Amino acid sequence: MARRYWNINLEEMLEAGVHFGHGTRKWNPRMAPYISAKRKGIHITNLTRTARFLSEACDLVFDAASKRNILNCWYKKEAADSVARAAIRARCHYVNKKWLGGMLTNWPTTETRLHKFRDLRTEQKMGRLNRLPKRDAAMLKRQLSRLQTYLGGIKYMTGLPDIVIIVDQQEEYTALRECITLGIPTICLIDTNCDPDLADISIPANDDAIASIRLILNKLVVAICEGRSGYIRNL
Repeated sequence: MARRYWNINLEEMLEAGVHFGHGTRKWNPRMAPYISAKRKGIHITNLTRTARFLSEACDLVFDAASKRNILNCWYKKEAADSVARAAIRARCHYVNKKWLGGMLTNWPTTETRLHKFRDLRTEQKMGRLNRLPKRDAAMLKRQLSRLQTYLGGIKYMTGLPDIVIIVDQQEEYTALRECITLGIPTICLIDTNCDPDLADISIPANDDAIASIRLILNKLVVAICEGRSGYIRNL
């Protein structure tokens, strides 16, 4: 995998608060190599290591996007709006609400739900739901709303993802375990209370601040978009 320049600036990361970790009492000892200091009871992440692993993650998604016409890339729910915007910009699938257990490991069930979701969307667009008895129409509309909430970001996904990007390891541990079980490569933002050994590429960063999450996602989105452009030019 060739290394490229992704314009990862330490000052930019400082301004976004990427370096702020959790309190010193709330940390995972395995994160020690990624911590550079303690300040006022808070661990400070080593941004040089953040830049290194973010660059590796950008290289990975660039290569994946350039070799496949479709890159299934999942973002997680912290800062839901930012996650959705980033995923849409990169033309990736995303989940920014509660992770439904078995979404990947029980893919046939998820696929059935997606077919149902797409069918209901078609029925609604054609106005067929309004022709049903009120009680039946109301029930189907509630079902459609629920499917939109939890599956709206993956409604066009036709198979398991090639790479999964996880913003909050603690909150989305179930998603991470499913990826590990299936052997799906993962890129994970890890705060000072996380386990850096679980993901294929762990990016030490503040996973609570929206500015920090947005900066990391934007770098990955740029890499994905450039990878896609390179793929299209080579067709």
